[in-house]
Formats: sequence, C-alpha cells, structure tokens
Amino acid sequence: MSENIPSGSNPRLKAPAGACDTHTHFYDARYPTAPTAHFTPPDALVDDYRRVQERLGLERVVVVQPTTYGLDNSCQLQAMAAFGNKARGVMVANGETSEAELQNLTGRGVCGIRFHMLPGGVLPWDIMEDMAARVDVYGWHVQLQMNGRDLQERESVLSNLPCPLVVDHAGRFMDPVPVEHAAFRSLLRLIDGGRCWVKLSAPYESSIDGPPKYTDVAIEARALVKAAPERMVWASNWPHPNQQIRHDDADLLDLLLDWVDDDATRNRILADNPAELYKF
Repeated sequence: MSENIPSGSNPRLKAPAGACDTHTHFYDARYPTAPTAHFTPPDALVDDYRRVQERLGLERVVVVQPTTYGLDNSCQLQAMAAFGNKARGVMVANGETSEAELQNLTGRGVCGIRFHMLPGGVLPWDIMEDMAARVDVYGWHVQLQMNGRDLQERESVLSNLPCPLVVDHAGRFMDPVPVEHAAFRSLLRLIDGGRCWVKLSAPYESSIDGPPKYTDVAIEARALVKAAPERMVWASNWPHPNQQIRHDDADLLDLLLDWVDDDATRNRILADNPAELYKF
C-alpha cells in the first residue's frame, strides 16, 4: 500500500448502486514528471484506489489527467484500463493531437478534455474554443478548473462552448464568496444555460473555514445543488495531490449529508447524474 494512502472508518452515507467518483488521479514513479509540473506526488496506484472504492461503496470512477504528467496521458490511460468499463477518462489534447488520436481516446473511454487554468496546467485559454469544437464531435465535454473569482471575465466564452462544460470543485472560489457575489452569479448563469455541470468536491482547495464542515464552501455547494440538482456530481479528488493534510475520503463523501437535503437527491448526484454525463 502506497505510503500516502490513509485508511479510515467507513462513511455514514450509504452509496447507491452505480455510485461514481468523478475526479481521481493516479501517480506512478515509472512515468516521468513533465517539465511544466509544479509537484510530483507519491505513488497512488490502482490497488490503493480499489480499497477506497470498497470502503466508500463506489462502483464507477472517472480518471482525470493530473498536471504532473503534462500532455502525456499514459499513466491515466493505464489506470483506466484496469477498471474496464467501470471507468471513464478526462484527458488533455491540443492542436497537435490528431483526429485519429481523439478517436482512439474516445474508444478507450475518454469523454472529456481537461483545462486546468492554475499553475502547472498545459492547455491555454486561447485554444479552448477550437478544442471544444473538435472534441464535441466525439461527444466530449470541457472540464474546467480555475479560480472561480475570475469567472465573470470568462463567462461569455464558456457560455458559448459547443459542448457541455463541467466545472471542478464547486467552482473553486479562492477565497469562497457569498452566493450574491458577481462571480458566483456568473456560475449560476452558466448552470441556468442547461449545459453546465459542477463537481461537488475538494472543499479544502478553497475553504478558509476548513474541516470538518468547510462551512464557507458548504454555503456555495448548497446553493449549487438548489440551482440544478440534476447537473451536480460528486468527487473525492483522490489522492488529494499537493495537500499537507491527509484527507479521509469517507469524511468527504459524508459532506453530502450536509450539502444535500434528501437521499433521493444524493443518490441522483452520486449515481444517476454521472451515469448521464459520462455515458456509463
């Protein structure tokens, strides 16, 4: 078992059949760190994550290309293959990626292109519209991670993408904002457009209040669930790269008991919504 993978108690929340973790990364020292990367986490391998799945009662997983490997999707594709048809992928591609490669990735279960607009990301804003048009042909979406406080200046472009948009980490407003804040209203308008999904995940990436309740992010999360419960999904962000604290995935799953009012909506967020978005 890799040294950075904590064990822990079981969650209080009972996950429904088909429950999906929509944001995980895998790390393996056999794959070289990209020169653009800002950090190289310890190994986090398929067998490590299988233990997390079992403890949380999860059946499906979405593997997301981390910034550590830059444009090389190989490590994540290998992890995806280990989970078979229970996995989907969100990878990186750019103008040098051929149509044949996009078709190959699609056949392997990739259904999204990742734009990480924070340090270490490798895809710039100026290719987003062109790449969104290219991947839309294959039924992909754009997955976006950025400081949510900058959403206003990007709202026009994001609202006009030809494919669906998936926003990471409850918008990742750094620092968290009141729901009346102009940047949060931008996210709500994107959601109101009917093609924007949000991952309820990684509150530790933006919270000032911190664990166990992440009260400042909880206010945002509850507002997002109220706005569009049919387009919210949950994610662990396992193995929580570049975090100094060891986060327990059971505690993160149990946040849905606070963020969502009823079992039916929680089950929708955990199973039905990701089944639709990721075509399980």
